[in-house]
Amino acid sequence: MSNIIVAFLAYFLDKKFGEFSFIKHPIIVIGELISFFEQLLYKKSIFRGFLLVVSVLTVVAILATSLQEFLNIAFPSFLSIILTAFIASMFIAHKMLRDSIEGVLNAEDKHKAIAMLVSRDTKNLSESDIYKATIETYAENLSDGVVAPLFYLLLFGLSGIIIYKTINTMDSMIGYKNEKYEKFGKVAARLDDIANYIPSRLTALLIMFLAKQKELFAFYEDGKKHDSPNAGHPITAMALAIGVKLGGDTSYFGKLKKKATFGKGKKEISKEDVQKALKLL
Repeated sequence: MSNIIVAFLAYFLDKKFGEFSFIKHPIIVIGELISFFEQLLYKKSIFRGFLLVVSVLTVVAILATSLQEFLNIAFPSFLSIILTAFIASMFIAHKMLRDSIEGVLNAEDKHKAIAMLVSRDTKNLSESDIYKATIETYAENLSDGVVAPLFYLLLFGLSGIIIYKTINTMDSMIGYKNEKYEKFGKVAARLDDIANYIPSRLTALLIMFLAKQKELFAFYEDGKKHDSPNAGHPITAMALAIGVKLGGDTSYFGKLKKKATFGKGKKEISKEDVQKALKLL
């Protein structure tokens, strides 16, 4: 029951206040820890990448469980819940995500704004393509930044959300299919896939439910076509929910990549379609 209360409070705090500028963000600290072990262990080796994952998670798990125990022992239960929710809210990114999406909608230079959010080439994107990329990143990050953290907070408490975001941060730092990280980042990438397996599908179901779609699992047919085992499901669900078609061939670093399409709606995407996506709270 305490985890449920903490989750509600943490979500409310993030939605209301977002990031707290007066404190160093814990994700930055986790990123510094990952960088430290990367410098210590890096080689083009799956085993070395495995050692990094084990080392980082061991340190974070010890610190997170110790922090949780300290809060439970040192403070009355109601104050412990409030403090736990405050810390947990820093690992949820709903307000930051929504602000970023609204920033694209309101930006004078939309190409520059979307380039801050996605890895694809943005220089020659049409306005429709910019809005498409905006909706895709919003749907995908609803899972990574909101639903998954809350899911692990509910299941395992403060240590659960911290460990999940550590896994997610490792993937975002070293989980790339390029010459440098193909081997070293493989374990981190696979672990992130495992950690997001249930939350991504739960996110898709929530989107379908909130959009009052009759066939709640209709997202699966297109969702499984994505290169990622997880990202395609919330993206497809969002496409079906607002009546657009997402995905399709995309340029990365000057090379066109063949990609599946998601959803069965219109191809030309407008500002109003992004606003529809944002209304699914």
